[in-house]
Amino acid sequence: NLGRVRGLGAAHSGFSHWWLQRLTALAMIPLSLWFIYNMLTALLLQPDISPIAQLLASPLSAVAAVLLLAALFLHAKLGLQTVIEDYVHRPVPKYTLLIGSVFLCYGAAAVGILSVLKLHFLSVFPS
Repeated sequence: NLGRVRGLGAAHSGFSHWWLQRLTALAMIPLSLWFIYNMLTALLLQPDISPIAQLLASPLSAVAAVLLLAALFLHAKLGLQTVIEDYVHRPVPKYTLLIGSVFLCYGAAAVGILSVLKLHFLSVFPS
């Protein structure tokens, strides 16, 4: 079947889903290492939040944090979708969980990204 050779499968979108999940996983490697290094050094130097706020005041750091959050929650959404599609077979629970996972992942990403943007643009430093 030509569709299977092209990587489309029965749903005609399997390869792009698989590729996007691998791409987000690859993007999370350097972004996660950056995040862990910066958060550990900031938290080990002082036990308060101001070093993190100062870190996210930098445009490069804010962009990296937003990219990490976007890749993380997109990767989570794709992974949850795969698990739900593979293991939930009844239509009502399946589509309820799929819709819920989309809202959960995109909502959590939005909260995280807005938090980073607030720290960046408003320069919110604890006193």
